[in-house]
Amino acid sequence: MILEKMMKKTIITVEMDDSVKVVKEIFDRTRFHHLLVVESGKLFGVISDRDLLEVLNPNIGTITETTRDLAVLNKRAHQILTRKPFTLSPKSGIYDAIEIFNKHSISCIPVVDEENKPVGIISWRDILRVIEAMREHHPDKANQQGHS
Repeated sequence: MILEKMMKKTIITVEMDDSVKVVKEIFDRTRFHHLLVVESGKLFGVISDRDLLEVLNPNIGTITETTRDLAVLNKRAHQILTRKPFTLSPKSGIYDAIEIFNKHSISCIPVVDEENKPVGIISWRDILRVIEAMREHHPDKANQQGHS
């Protein structure tokens, strides 16, 4: 099965110079776990919700927050992103994605076109959903896997 059929086509992008405050606001108001960072429409990196949590002080928004805590919100997306993420094309197969997930400690793979422009995103959870759906459509075959 190719990624084009299972990837999420709804993606949220931010620009390299968008502030961490903008990134935080997007994560706060959406259910997305990954933002794609673009420059001139081309993929440059990925920011996960965990990347954001690593740079934010838990005091932000509380009575104990300091000016130093708030200064983090003025940092730029390019300062907290993961650069040069692993990518795949829409025509890549599910096993290409599985191989990357198994070899590297990542939780998503941006799907890009020939010009490196993001067209989707796939997570390991998306792949698990596909495998579960396959089992529901072919329970006999799925239950035979791994049983001798």
